[in-house]
Amino acid sequence: MMETEKKEKRIIVVVDDEVDILEFLETEICFYDEQFEIRVFEEGFSALNFIQQNACNLLITDIAMPDMNGYELYQKVKYMRPQMPIIMMTGFGYDPKHTIVNAKKAGLRDVIFKPFDMNKLMSMIYQSLE
Repeated sequence: MMETEKKEKRIIVVVDDEVDILEFLETEICFYDEQFEIRVFEEGFSALNFIQQNACNLLITDIAMPDMNGYELYQKVKYMRPQMPIIMMTGFGYDPKHTIVNAKKAGLRDVIFKPFDMNKLMSMIYQSLE
């Protein structure tokens, strides 16, 4: 009798204070690829707590959030898990606090703008996980 190999899911943490964005991303990413398990959080502190306690493969975070902005979350995760890839997302073309610039100086590779091009986001996800 042969045992079928069960492929381990890759955990993607998605953080955004807009519930509709979280629901959209959870549905769409899983639709594109069943290998992903999406964990959604409406605030940075909850996501950070989850990342501290679990093996996660990728963080996708909004920049503008009420409790902890995306750059603060980026810094904390990079300190805890330096190898964990992070994608930041924003709905703003103008970044008055220079969050994206500061994050890029600190090593951020990927930023995606809302509304999403899902093909572009999925490409970023696959590249980040290589």
